[in-house]
Amino acid sequence: MTSINTNVSAMTALQSLSMINSNLDQTQNRISTGYRVGAASDNAAYWSIATTMRSDNKALGAVEDALGLGQAKVDTAYTGMTAAIDVVDEIKSKLVAAKEPGVDKGKIQAEIGELQEQLTSIAESASFSGENWLNVNSEPAGYSAEKAVVASFNRDSAGDVTVGSIKIDTSKIKLFDEGTNIATGDGRVGILDTKYDANGDAETDQLAGTGFTVSTLNVSSADDNTLTGFITAVDKALKSMTTAASNLGASKNRMDIQSEFVSNLRNSIEKGVGTLVDADMTEESTRLKALQTQQQLGVQALSIANSSSQSILSLFR
Repeated sequence: MTSINTNVSAMTALQSLSMINSNLDQTQNRISTGYRVGAASDNAAYWSIATTMRSDNKALGAVEDALGLGQAKVDTAYTGMTAAIDVVDEIKSKLVAAKEPGVDKGKIQAEIGELQEQLTSIAESASFSGENWLNVNSEPAGYSAEKAVVASFNRDSAGDVTVGSIKIDTSKIKLFDEGTNIATGDGRVGILDTKYDANGDAETDQLAGTGFTVSTLNVSSADDNTLTGFITAVDKALKSMTTAASNLGASKNRMDIQSEFVSNLRNSIEKGVGTLVDADMTEESTRLKALQTQQQLGVQALSIANSSSQSILSLFR
């Protein structure tokens, strides 16, 4: 039956054209944004996963920055420590020279005094971003010798997050401690302000002790036995400083490894998110061409359907 009130062909063509236009809009949106899933309405599950992982990736970026800051602090402390080792090594050489009979100990002490001043200068200068791990003050309330560098951001299967860190105990690497209320015998002194007795052994009571330190020893009037005690003490300090430098080097190496891991992890997460939500531009461009062709054919089909009723007029001529 042919009807001028209800054009079934035009209705079918219009419905088809509307669907084509809707698909075309969707494809053009994917091409313009680059996303296959750009909103929760596109795919709620994928959108939720991608949004969470993007947020975690930003947190990992902050972790990477924190590791870089931590590496700089360790580098600064390590540089200061190695410089101090060289100076203490030189002091040790001067002490050995002072044991030579007839040597002018006053002149040797003048050299040692300059080296001791240099040790203080090195320790005070080894500061980065307001933190100095070689010259500390343990007196203020709340002081903690353990320093933490943010090293990881983790999310478990339940969705709970934790932040991991690399710990560095500055009590084992500090050269000087400016604190004045140091508890007796607790070891809260720096390597270079540790007091030694005449035999070169660390005094038990560091607070009340009256012995010498590497930074205060004086050879001007020292006899042979006293010089031996000086050399023994300085050698012990050198061993402690070498151990401290090794610990700093190990911490730096761990931070380097962790920083590289975090960088690779961020790349993997970004790649995974891209797999979930990114549009395949080759596929979308092919679909766009096909939809544009379908749109043109749909317009022509609608035009034919709309003009078909005109043929009825010929029956009334």
